[in-house]
Amino acid sequence: MAVTSTRTRLGALLGGAVLATTGVFTAHGAVAAPSVPTAADAPSAVAVTKLSHSDAANRLRAAGISWTSSGGCSDRNTPTCTSFEQINLTTVQGAITLKQASGCALTITGGTETGHASGTYSHWNGYKLDFSPTSCLSNYITGTFSNIGPRPGDGAQQYKSGSGNIYARESNHWDVTYYNCGGC
Repeated sequence: MAVTSTRTRLGALLGGAVLATTGVFTAHGAVAAPSVPTAADAPSAVAVTKLSHSDAANRLRAAGISWTSSGGCSDRNTPTCTSFEQINLTTVQGAITLKQASGCALTITGGTETGHASGTYSHWNGYKLDFSPTSCLSNYITGTFSNIGPRPGDGAQQYKSGSGNIYARESNHWDVTYYNCGGC
């Protein structure tokens, strides 16, 4: 009884918060414990699947997406190459979704190679691809996605897809950040 009395007083002092979370009995009746998130319910970092250059290239090729490299290479450590080494699976799936949804021919001009801006959602970390700005692709992006204004820093005009991916029109390409696969 002394424990319940102590909990009741403590609960009154804390506005019932302790009682609500412990689910103890009081003189006024039972207080049900609320649903407490478990480890499985708690938000956590999503596991990111990384692909090799070969695996990504095969997936892109099978979807009809091409790429170019000013250096004619795929070495991730050479900035004139176009590499897909360590690209996120969702980034490749996002490019495939873009191809299917737009019906446009897509040519990738930048992947995970060094030489791009750093950051969490960067080319190097597998979240970005650069695309040639064909009229088909440009018209699709600007006519389908929401204009969210210029990007801080370089002023590139940005468009946001319904799934949250960001398309930024840089001087000679579309810089696309894939947070997800775009509804794949």
